[in-house]
Amino acid sequence: MISIVIPVLNEGATIRQVIRTVKKTSRRIEVIVVDDNSTDNTVEEAMKEQVRVITSSQRGKGISMREGMMAAKYDIVAYVDGDILTYPDNIIDLLTNPIENDEADFVKSYFERQAGRVTQLVAKPLLSILYPDLAHFQQPLSGMIAARKSFLSNVHFENDYGVDIGLLIDMHQSGARIVEANIGKIENAMQTWEQLSKMSREVSRTILKKAENIPQENLETLGNINLIREQMEYSILESIDKLQKMVIFNLDQVVFRADYLECAALAFEQEETLEYIRSSKFDTLTSLQLAAQLFEGRNIAELLEIADAIPLVPGIREIVRELKKRGYAVGLITDGFDTIGRHIKNKLGMDFVFANKLHMVNSVATGEFTAAEYFMQGGEYCRSNMFPYIDRQYNINAQNIIYVGDPSRDQELLMRAGVGVAFCPQPCGGAVEKVADKIIYGLSLHGLLEIAPASSKNLKLPSINKRQAKRIGIGSLVALAGAGVLYLAIRQMKKKKDVNRA
Repeated sequence: MISIVIPVLNEGATIRQVIRTVKKTSRRIEVIVVDDNSTDNTVEEAMKEQVRVITSSQRGKGISMREGMMAAKYDIVAYVDGDILTYPDNIIDLLTNPIENDEADFVKSYFERQAGRVTQLVAKPLLSILYPDLAHFQQPLSGMIAARKSFLSNVHFENDYGVDIGLLIDMHQSGARIVEANIGKIENAMQTWEQLSKMSREVSRTILKKAENIPQENLETLGNINLIREQMEYSILESIDKLQKMVIFNLDQVVFRADYLECAALAFEQEETLEYIRSSKFDTLTSLQLAAQLFEGRNIAELLEIADAIPLVPGIREIVRELKKRGYAVGLITDGFDTIGRHIKNKLGMDFVFANKLHMVNSVATGEFTAAEYFMQGGEYCRSNMFPYIDRQYNINAQNIIYVGDPSRDQELLMRAGVGVAFCPQPCGGAVEKVADKIIYGLSLHGLLEIAPASSKNLKLPSINKRQAKRIGIGSLVALAGAGVLYLAIRQMKKKKDVNRA
């Protein structure tokens, strides 16, 4: 009898197939999906498969794994990730057979895939120095494992990328019998350089923390450890240097086809307050503080429900996918708040978001906010301050940045970017040509692919004559119709909530 634990975070697109695959075992099982406070339809999709779904008490994979183990009814607990669609049908049998046959207490999987950089440059070298008995494991960072619950109950679950290597070390130190299991060919998503950098730090920190009681015999050992760290950092920096091209979209005026604040004010019956904020001509920081107060007492689900109701510019997902294929880092910028920006970034498969921080306590907005450091300079707030920040932090010069924004609100950003692209669903005056390098009319962003070269680190503009640039599509009519539909949808949403309250 086996308990299968699947920790998930925003894996609505894959979780049902993963559950169906693990259910193909002939063994008696229970499936426990531990939701890490997802903001998509993960829970809804998992429940369609008639499995037990619990919500972790705090965000973090380690906590989800521990709480899944605590909820498990059986002594053998198997863990699989919820975002992999290429598991073999006998994945559970492969992980648990050695335990059922009393050949092991802990099973670590390995699979056919070239080991990642963190494994090769950090995990394996550190294990060879500090835990030579574990150096032979092919993929010490693999998250597909199985173990006896009696052992899992007595080990520590790190709450970051160090959780998998930490479990391997703790199991070894507890005297557990450990074997590897080949689970075939697995395809999983490649990590971004940001994730790799974070993973490197957290994996090395976990290994070194676990090794605190191991005497360091000589300075050579310490020197080797420092060299390992330096090599990984160099590899990460090398990856960043290769990503010398970036595209940034204005979330509020380009990606969203309706104003988020206006939609939120409508849903929360704060329309008059928002009108007062906007008509009073406060400075930007004061306006943002007052806007944050509109959300006081509202939980994250309510905020994201509004974001999900707003239509996105048509074809944006395909555009993002193609830009990333061409070697661009792709992200968002907004004067709004991180909770919304991150959600849309994740939905679109983007790499980053520049946004202000909305303060949340227990997933409920407090009405306070903090301006992002990269928007501030000398006590003054301006989104264009992100350009020197990007240059310092990521070694990407403004000349290698394409900015796609609203010509009426983003003049400085359009001018400072290497290529400023004005997105104008409707006709606008000739002044836009003074601040933008290129103009896209209509609701389609596909013209951006003509501007963003597929190769070459220097952004060279294609030749587009003024007649082509001023060609107007029917997108503006679609935008007006979409706004009307959205207004009715939010009205309906509000009515539904009023009925529920009654």
